[in-house]
Amino acid sequence: MKNRGRIVAFFLIVLLFAGTIGTTVTGITKDTNLGLDLQGGFEILYKVEPVDEDEETDRALLESTVRILNDRVNRLGISEANIDIEGDDRIRVQLAGVENPEEARELLSTSARISFRNVNDEKLMDGNNLVEGAAKQDFHQRSNEPIVTLKLKDSSKFRDITSKLSSKYQRGIPFPQRKDLLVIWMDYQKGDSFQEEVKKEDPKYVSAAGVKETLNTTNVMIEGNFTVESAQRLADIINAGSLPVNMEELYSNTVGAQFGEQALDKTVFAGIVGISIIFLFIMAVYRFPGVIAAINLSIYIYLILLVFNLMNGVLTLQGIAALILGVGMAVDANVITFERIKEELREGKSIFASFKAGSKNSLRAIVDANITTLLAAAVLFSFGTSSVKGFATMLILSIVVSFLTAVYGTRLLMGLWVRSRFLKNRPGWFGVKQKDIKDIADTTEREPKAFNRELNVVQHRKKFFIASATMVILGAVSLGIFQLNPGIDFTAGSRVQLAADNSLSAEEIENGLDELNLPAKSVVLTGNNNKGAVLRYDKVIDEDRIADVQAYFKKNFDADTSVSVVSPIVGEELVKNAIYAVAIASIGIVLYVTLRFELFFAITAIIALIHDAFFILAIFSLTQIEFDVTIVAAILTIIGYSINDTIVTFDRIRENLRKEKRIRTFKELAKVVNRSLVQTLTRSVNTTITTLIAVLAFLFLGAQSIAGFAIALAVGLLAGTYSSLFLASQLWLVWRGKNIKDKPVEFAKKKRTEGPQV
Repeated sequence: MKNRGRIVAFFLIVLLFAGTIGTTVTGITKDTNLGLDLQGGFEILYKVEPVDEDEETDRALLESTVRILNDRVNRLGISEANIDIEGDDRIRVQLAGVENPEEARELLSTSARISFRNVNDEKLMDGNNLVEGAAKQDFHQRSNEPIVTLKLKDSSKFRDITSKLSSKYQRGIPFPQRKDLLVIWMDYQKGDSFQEEVKKEDPKYVSAAGVKETLNTTNVMIEGNFTVESAQRLADIINAGSLPVNMEELYSNTVGAQFGEQALDKTVFAGIVGISIIFLFIMAVYRFPGVIAAINLSIYIYLILLVFNLMNGVLTLQGIAALILGVGMAVDANVITFERIKEELREGKSIFASFKAGSKNSLRAIVDANITTLLAAAVLFSFGTSSVKGFATMLILSIVVSFLTAVYGTRLLMGLWVRSRFLKNRPGWFGVKQKDIKDIADTTEREPKAFNRELNVVQHRKKFFIASATMVILGAVSLGIFQLNPGIDFTAGSRVQLAADNSLSAEEIENGLDELNLPAKSVVLTGNNNKGAVLRYDKVIDEDRIADVQAYFKKNFDADTSVSVVSPIVGEELVKNAIYAVAIASIGIVLYVTLRFELFFAITAIIALIHDAFFILAIFSLTQIEFDVTIVAAILTIIGYSINDTIVTFDRIRENLRKEKRIRTFKELAKVVNRSLVQTLTRSVNTTITTLIAVLAFLFLGAQSIAGFAIALAVGLLAGTYSSLFLASQLWLVWRGKNIKDKPVEFAKKKRTEGPQV
């Protein structure tokens, strides 16, 4: 009865989670905040400088600026606004779902410092004399033209000003030469001149009107070539208050709503396909444990979405990629445990004993592997841009939740079945054939097999060294000749991405750009049937021209656009941060591996990581695929993933060494290393396949904008698996084996946090 109760408990737990997920997941997904790349909108990074040169840009000034910007955004009716302070003098504004980016940009960027001046640009009065929040859009009593009305705190100053100006009134004088004009400026800057601006078709000042008589009133009227909308916008800006700073635009990204919707649909579809194939693969390979893993992975995905939603996180394309990549990495913890259970079963142990020993022996490798991946993710978060931070946040969350579900969830659910004794005489449910199980009384040691074959990987180490050296040399030659094709993230400039329902022609696009007088440095067609295109500029497109570009391609090509503009300052910082990120991640990994293993392991692990990162750079050099900041995120992810793989192999070497009292010859050490490699080979291959499934789903089915990111991950996964199995461990063997020529090496059974001792 007790055994049957455990099985009933299993189904009750599964049904409870299934019911919870089925009834709440729709609401959770609807409430999740989507990034600009998934719903459209625009993002701007501003550099902030005080208006007063003597004032410092301190935290209080930045917070005051953010409050005013939030007020302005609220007046636009935008609910999904994210305005954050970055560093000592930066403010990043993200507005999702904005239908008119130019209106929003104007509302944000103007400092709204209103001033009243004469024709000689002398300030007569400023915004401090205005009643806060009293500006409104109205209509002129005689002409019925849209105007903006203001209310003054005190009429006396305005009376004095208009009295002086009216005394200069002269009938019949041409407008630009009149001395009685009251010129109203918004954000007057030193060097601005009414005499110069009045000659222009679109002058910088807001209004200029003649004063015929003294005005003793608190009501002021601003006339101009307003529409109702532009007059209302000016009133909103004035009411929101003037900014205490000047803001320089360093970076901007404008994404059309249709563009974001297409990206979301494709990415979600790719994710569903990728996860479904992963589930089928793991169930086919691991039988009953695979079913348990699929259940836990479903719970993992649900918990990720739930926690991310509770954190009020913003989900981006890269964030979804991190979630799906996390599925592949979550499989790893299950695979490590399942492979250890199968090993114990082949040794003749019972199902219960195998489950207990396999779970215990796998925990150390899982913990070490996850911590090293967390190190890389934490560095990504510290040095990444906003989109990379979103990816890093999701990756960190994925690692933590996958550890909990894979370790504790799998143990709980599988433990109920194992303890029920239902599986007592069913090793086939774990994928172990009866003929492969040896008698428990048989003490002879069998060499492990990988995919039912005995392998001697170590004896081919020179071939692997030659292969790696050849790839490094070819990569170096490619980088020397072709270099990389850096995106605007690193070089500064502008990038326009098009997405249309019909095929595009490069010639037609170039002709259109000539009409706009904005010829691109390069035009590359992308997507299926050339329904997309990427336009590259080595200069920053003026913000007032971005709207022209978007309108033109919408009207003539029915194409939605995504426009990114990066200033040279941001480009230089991204290069610097990328170098810092890789260096700090490497140092952190060396320190951790040294503490948990030994310095020899740490150095060979870093050599393997450099090999993997270099291989990705070489592939991007050969293919000339655009190398942007998301590729740096992919490289750091691969560093974490590769060290994960390497740690699992090193952990098995350490475990097997402790079973030996003393290693007397290089041959004995090589035998231990080979045994460890063969024991972890199946796990490494299966984990890589599951993760690669997710990445390839994104590459072939996902949004075009993350194709380069997916390629970098795919290349890195293959390189990381190769280096973990065939390079890192064998470099350690050659290096560590030199000690044996001088004296035998003892591997004492000490605390498990220690490595081999000489």
